[in-house]
This record gives sequence, structure tokens and C-alpha cells, in this order.
Amino acid sequence: MMRTRPLKVALLGCGVVGSEVARIMTTHAEDLAQRIGAPVELAGVAVRRPGKVRDGIDPALITTDATALVKRGDIDVVVEVIGGIEPARSLITTAFAHGASVVSANKALLAQDGAALHAIAEEHGKDLYYEAAVAGAIPLIRPLRESLAGDKVNRVLGIVNGTTNFILDKMDSTGAGYQEALDEATALGYAEADPTADVEGFDAAAKAAILAGIAFHTRVRLDDVYREGMTEVTAADFASAKEMGCTIKLLAICERAADGGSVTARVHPAMIPLTHPLASVRGAYNAVFVESDASGQLMFYGPGAGGAPTASAVLGDLVAVCRNRLSGSTGPGESAYAALPVSPMGEVVTRYHISLDVADKPGVLAQVATVFAEHGVSIDTVRQQGKDGEASLVVVTHRALDASLSGTVEALRKLDTVRGVASIMRVEGE
Repeated sequence: MMRTRPLKVALLGCGVVGSEVARIMTTHAEDLAQRIGAPVELAGVAVRRPGKVRDGIDPALITTDATALVKRGDIDVVVEVIGGIEPARSLITTAFAHGASVVSANKALLAQDGAALHAIAEEHGKDLYYEAAVAGAIPLIRPLRESLAGDKVNRVLGIVNGTTNFILDKMDSTGAGYQEALDEATALGYAEADPTADVEGFDAAAKAAILAGIAFHTRVRLDDVYREGMTEVTAADFASAKEMGCTIKLLAICERAADGGSVTARVHPAMIPLTHPLASVRGAYNAVFVESDASGQLMFYGPGAGGAPTASAVLGDLVAVCRNRLSGSTGPGESAYAALPVSPMGEVVTRYHISLDVADKPGVLAQVATVFAEHGVSIDTVRQQGKDGEASLVVVTHRALDASLSGTVEALRKLDTVRGVASIMRVEGE
């Protein structure tokens, strides 16, 4: 039997995502009520610019006092889509203290303070859900947290930023340079006026921290994630990738060590074989590849950003949280029982593609090979091209420690026959 008294929802933020949340709550109100078991009512909307016209939203619901809204006491669920650390963190903790559960899309806050927020939610017996924080409309957090709860996840490998994937896909498909591809992404609205958070990997790193924490039942903070942007990727790198049967993607990679005793989380550009499912992810789409003991390999694919896709994930969480409110229960909280150490990047083992500018004369290859051998890095393939006394030497290694590769590169730079290191890129997905 459906309850007639509505569950009240406070919306913090009414931008691209927030306005879509409000729209869906209104247009799908009857369906949402049937799925939840009670009507849901938008009880207030906190914004910074109250004079802006917001179609479909009663002006009487608009307020600039977000703190007063979450303190009302009659609010069942607070939906936070304002982003950033403050005032979002204070508003969420205040909401818990005044009896509301929280649905958030705030990846930066959750990556930095997720453990503390989970603890406060548990203290007050409330829910904290955040499906929309990682990959827009793609169901990912709930499958990792619930569907795979009985399995052992070993690796999460994904494209979790649509802006960077659009840029790299454009470079790959048209031969464009980085700046040209970025300009097109900006003109089409895929890139912000300041794209730093995307192209330098900050956005993906926050998502990697969240995914690693859930997948490995371990607290992983943003500071634990190695981050490398993709602004140095060139058309020449794509040409080299194509010669290897690969393409280049900015990847978020979360791995359990082979002995199971530690985990790593990292974000960086990498070459991946064209045969890997992630290689075919085009445009601004996202995809995440999960490897686990029992279920094997799974891939989650779809739009990773945008108002409607992200709002879809928010509404999914809202339905789940509202159902919990009606039953007097809460959903899964933080699972950090494993408490595995997070290894630094130097302890990561992977393959490498290194392009060197060298003198075109006898003995160069032998010198380079000797340096690799002295640092314990095994060479898989070598390709050399020379003209007019100058040459390029492309070396692809077997799997090696990142720290060993770093020492190798430093030693190579000291060779008189090595003019410079043109590029270094990891090779993943094999």
C-alpha cells in the first residue's frame, strides 16, 4: 500500500545537473512514487543566483540559504550537486545531523573526505549514495558495491573522463594535434574554458580514488592516486601507437598486487591494443573494464557526463535512499575492512614504449641495450630509423618496475649518443 505523505527532497544546486534532477522529479513523479512506495516532493532548491529563470521550478522553492534548507528537520533526502569541497562538505554533514540522508555527485569531495562522510552518515543512521560521482549514467558504483560484493575484484581499468577521450579520439581519427583537438572540444562544449581538471587528470584521479576504495575495500584518498595528464601526447605518439596496433587513452587504473598484499591507483595516458574493448570507446563516452575472480571480465559503457545522464544516476540513488527511508533501513556504507596499503607508482609493474632521438652511427643500439640491461629492464622490441646522421629509436619493454624504468631513462639521458627522450608512454590492456 502506498504511503500518501510525501518524502521531501532538498536540492542543492540547480545548474546543468540540478535542473535535470528537478525536471525528472516533476515529469516522472507518478512513476517515481510507484517505484518508491510514496510520493516524492521537491521541498526546496538552494542556488547562488535566485533571479535566474528556472523553467518548471516553482519560484517559491528557490532559496539562497542552503544551510537553513538542510536544517529544516522535515527534509528526508538532500541531493547535493553543487560540487567542490566547501560549502558542500558542511552542508552534507549538517544534513546528516538534522535527519536527512544524502545523494551526491561530488567526486572531489568524496575522493578527499569520503571516509569521514561515511562515518558521520553511519553515526546518524543515514545513507550516503553517490553513483553519479564517477561515470554519469553508467551503473558502476552499485555493481561494485553490491552486485560484486561476493566476488574478489582484481583490477578496474577505465576511461572515466569524456573530455579527454574526445580529444584523444579526435587526434587518433584525424591526425590533429593536441591543441587543435582541444579547441574543437571547447567549441562543442565538451571542454570547459579552463580544461585543467580534465586534461591534467585531476577529474579522473578523484574517480579512481573512489573506485579503488570500493573495489578493494580499502580507504584510498585522492593523494594516493598517481596522476599524469595528457597534454604532452602528440600526433607522433599516435603514429607510433598505430605501428604497434594500438591507440592511446587516458586511463584510470586501480589494481590489486599479484600477491594480494597491496593496491595501486593511477591515472595516465597509455597505449592499449586495438583488440581491447576500451580501444573502441569513441567521442565523449566513458567505459570501465572490471576484472574479478569469479565473474571474469565485465565492461560498463555509456555517457559519462551531461545533465540528463548524470541526473539519471542521481535519481537512481534517490529512489534507493527513499525506499530505505520507508523501510527504516540504510544501504551499504563504507567497506574498508581490508585496509590494504596503497603502493607508490615506483612499485607499479607495466610495459613501456620509449622513443629516443639518437645519433645515426654504429654501436648506438648496443649502448642503449646495455643501459636497459644494467637496470633490469628487458627489451621486447626495437625499431630504428636513421637519416643524415640523426635517428629515432623506439624501444618497447617487457613488464618492468616504474622505478627501474625511471633509472633507465636517467641513464639514457647521460649517453653522448642519445640526443633526447622524445616520449615515454605506458602500454596497458594486455
